[in-house]
Amino acid sequence: MNARLRPLALLATLALALPAFAAPNETVAKPVKTVVQSVRYSKDDLALKQLANEEQGRFLLGEDWEKGTEAQRKEFTKLFNSLFAKIAFPKVRENFKNLASITYEDPVVEGDTAKVKSVIVIEHPMKKQEMKLLYSLVKAQGAWKVLDVAVLGDSMLTGIRDDQVRPIMKQGGWEHLLTLMRQKDAELSKK
Repeated sequence: MNARLRPLALLATLALALPAFAAPNETVAKPVKTVVQSVRYSKDDLALKQLANEEQGRFLLGEDWEKGTEAQRKEFTKLFNSLFAKIAFPKVRENFKNLASITYEDPVVEGDTAKVKSVIVIEHPMKKQEMKLLYSLVKAQGAWKVLDVAVLGDSMLTGIRDDQVRPIMKQGGWEHLLTLMRQKDAELSKK
């Protein structure tokens, strides 16, 4: 090879190799981006597949998670996903009607957990709004899944756990929780 072309060949080889170096970060960030885009375009089932269902259940129910039967845990996960898609996703879509941009920072990975920060800019006709989000992910069964999202420092799961799940569990345990979730899901399905 011509001596003058060697540096160009080296640069070309390096440029082709760079995506391989970026792959681990993209592997971690991909579930977050998939959730955001899926919700934005009403592909709720795809968004729900990116969630760390069992880990969310463990977080929301704490020590009560293990006290539930396998059938109760499965029903909780199914109902939680359904309710989340019917309550939270439409609100997100409403904000996205005026979406100007979304930027993501590189993930910060610590073992089987990761954090991904993003900034969402909404251009409302009356005012511009910038939302800073922090996504928490876990590696479950070899794949990265979204566990939680914090907006303005407030964890979505912590709010649901403290304001809804814990008080209901104190009132009547697993059956009471599942009964209320079934009722709410049926009510929302009628709309």
